[in-house]
Amino acid sequence: MKDAVIVDAVRTPIGKGRATGTLAGVHPVDLHAHAIRALVDRTGIDPALIDDVISGAVGQIGEQSGNTARWAALAAGLPESVPAVTIDRQCGSSQQAIHFAAQGVLAGAYDVAIASGVESMSHVPIGSQRDGRDFIGTQVATRYPDGLVPQGISAELIAARWGLTREQLDTFAATSHQRAAAAWADGRFDRDVVPLKVGADEVRMDESVRPSTTVDVLAGLKPAFYDDYWAERFPQIGWHVTAGNSSPINDGAAAVLITSSETAQRLGLKPRARLHSFAVVGDDPVLMLTGVIPATAKVLDRAGLALSDIDAFEVNEAFASVVLAWQAETGADLAKVNVNGGATAIGHPLGASGARLMTTLVSVLEQTGGRYGLQTMCEAGGLANATIIERL
Repeated sequence: MKDAVIVDAVRTPIGKGRATGTLAGVHPVDLHAHAIRALVDRTGIDPALIDDVISGAVGQIGEQSGNTARWAALAAGLPESVPAVTIDRQCGSSQQAIHFAAQGVLAGAYDVAIASGVESMSHVPIGSQRDGRDFIGTQVATRYPDGLVPQGISAELIAARWGLTREQLDTFAATSHQRAAAAWADGRFDRDVVPLKVGADEVRMDESVRPSTTVDVLAGLKPAFYDDYWAERFPQIGWHVTAGNSSPINDGAAAVLITSSETAQRLGLKPRARLHSFAVVGDDPVLMLTGVIPATAKVLDRAGLALSDIDAFEVNEAFASVVLAWQAETGADLAKVNVNGGATAIGHPLGASGARLMTTLVSVLEQTGGRYGLQTMCEAGGLANATIIERL
C-alpha cells in the first residue's frame, strides 16, 4: 500500500513582523524561495522531479498576491516546468498544504511534492487582504445575527468558558519563552533553521524569543483587546489576554519535501517520518479557535490511536488560552506539548506556521526518541487541522 513520507523539513529564522524586524527587508517571495531552495539543496532531489509546490499564505495581497507560490518556486531556481499553487486555510494554510501534498502522493497523483508556506507580516499586515470590506456577505450575517467577533475576543471567550486565569495564561507564555530559549541554547533548532543573509548580516535565530520573560514581567501588560462594546456584549470576559500571552506578528517561511517510501528508496532518499493520519474540522465561528479539540479527537480516531500513544504534540499557540483549553479537554500532558517552545515565543507567521510546526515536530520526535507526534492548528472561521506523523 502506498504511503506518504517526509524526507526533510526546514524553516527560516522567524523575524518580528514590523518595519524594524530582521527580515522586513526581505521580499516575501525571496523569503519563501530561501526555504524551498534550502530544502532542495539539502535533500539533493532533482528539482525537475517535483510534481507540484503547494504553499500556504494568508495575506494574498500586494507582495503575496498573484499565486505567490509560483513566484517563490521560480525564485528558488526550480525549473519552469514545476507548477505551484497557493492555498488559504487561514493559520492552518501550510498544514493543509502538507495534507494536500501527502494526499496527492497517496492517490498516486504525485511522486514528489513540496508543501510550504510564507507570511511576511511586515509587508502584508494581518487583515489587509480584506481592505475594510464585508467578507462574509448577507446570508452569513443572517445566520449569525448577533455578529461574529475578532480572534482576540474569541480568545477571551475561551478563557472565560474554561475558567482560565491571567496567571495561568502568563505562566504558559513564560514557559514557552523559556523552552524556546533553551532549545536554541542546546542546538535543538540547528537542523530546522536555515540562516539567510540580509544585507551585510546573517540572520540565524528567531527574533521574538525573549529568554528574560517571566510571569512577573508579563503580569504588567494591559489587556490587548478590551473594548466597551465587547465588554457589554460579553460580561463574562475577564480580560486576561495580552500581547504577552498571545502570539506576536512575524515574518517567516518553511518547506517540507513529501514523497512515498517507494519513491524515496528509488531516489536514494532517507525519510524522517511517515504521514500517518489527517483530519480537518469545522467548529463554532464565534468561539472560532476551539476546533483543535474535535480535530484532535477526529485524527486520533482515524489513526486508531489513543492520546497516550502520542509522544509529542505541537499545538499552535495563537493564544495561550487556546492551548490550555485544548489541554483541559484532552487531558494531554503539557510536558509533551510544544517542548521546544511555541508560537508565543518563536512567532506565528500565519501562512508558514503549519509547516514550521511540522518541521519542529519531526525534530522533537528525533530528539526525544518518540514514535508518534500530533500537530493541530486553530484557524479563523472556526476551523482546525490535525496531523499525526510517525518517526522513521
